[in-house]
This record gives sequence, C-alpha cells and structure tokens, in this order.
Amino acid sequence: MTTVEQPPVVLPADWVPGPEQGSWTYDDYAALPDDGQRYEIVNGVLVMTPAPSPEHQSIVVGIVSYLQIHVKFAGLGRVFTSPIDVDLGQKNVFQPDVVVVLNEHLDRIQAKKIIGAPDLVVEIASPGTAVFDRLVKYEVYARAGVAEYWIVKPASRAVEVLALEDGKYRSLGVFQGLETLPSRIVPDLYGPSQTVTGPVPGLCEPS
Repeated sequence: MTTVEQPPVVLPADWVPGPEQGSWTYDDYAALPDDGQRYEIVNGVLVMTPAPSPEHQSIVVGIVSYLQIHVKFAGLGRVFTSPIDVDLGQKNVFQPDVVVVLNEHLDRIQAKKIIGAPDLVVEIASPGTAVFDRLVKYEVYARAGVAEYWIVKPASRAVEVLALEDGKYRSLGVFQGLETLPSRIVPDLYGPSQTVTGPVPGLCEPS
C-alpha cells in the first residue's frame, strides 16, 4: 500500500488498492492493513480523514468523561470513543468521535463494531472536516436514524444540537459558554427541563 501523509482535509483514498470507489463495503474496509491512517466509507467511497489534534482529543476526553457519568454510571447505556466502527449499511462505515448507545439498543453493539444507528453521535469539527461533518455525515446519520447529532465547533467554543424529526434533522440551536445544552437522549442528565446549565467540560469553560 502506498504511504500517504495524513491529509489536512477529508479526501477520497483513491490510491488504496481495493474495489472501485463507490463500491467499498465494510468487509473491504475491515480487510485493510493497519497503516496508521484513519479511514471511513461514505456512500461506498473510501475516504481518509485528518488525524485529530491535541485540542480535538482534549475535547473528546471532556465530553466522554461527562457522558460516562450521566449515561454509563447512571445505567442508561454505554459510551464509546473513536476509533470504533459504526456500520450504517454496507456502504457507510464511520468512526464518530463519541457514540452513545442506550440500553434498548445494546444489541447493536457487536464484537468488532456497532451495527445500526447509535442514539447519539458527537463529531468535533475542524477546518478540514467541518463541511464533511455538517453536510455529508449529517445526511447519512439522518438517513440511518441517528436520533441526535452534536457538532462541536472548537473555534467558536460552541455545540450545535441536531434532533431527528420525521427523518430529518432539526437544529435545536448553537450553544456557547454557560448557555443550556438541550438533549432528548439522556433526560435524567438534564432533569425536568431536559437541559444542563453550565459548560460542557473541556469545551465551553468560561475564559
């Protein structure tokens, strides 16, 4: 396999030996040797995504720590972080930054991957992935039935919360600093109002 430097943006991995672009499946993807790169399949196209930055990883750790307490330890479900394969159909395999699967869907967690839609997916947008996260993944996650999708925007220290309604996402808003962050997936976390007051650790702390 050709050695390629980690790209600054998401791009088709046309140099990787395998099926024609548009025909990649999970089995093809799973057969790739580990070359240290991060790949995903989108509508049958194998793409390479940028390596996460230290800031990116710090935000992921903060969000996972937060959700571990209020999802896993609260007995609501399980929390995962990348790299974990989420198979949303034979031609769509993603590695979201953070994934939540509630108890009623734990059967979707298999030995090597999650098969089917998680209840919540969180993606940390970067300059190289922002369009990909907001347009391409947005469409696939909605089609697959991911009930809630958070897009974290480090540059503006904000989180956009998208909720699936009638097969399409509706933005519940973009939240910054000490603004409330609504969620429909972990209501016990937010109490009667289904909101959490205060910043998401690692993301929106007051400066």
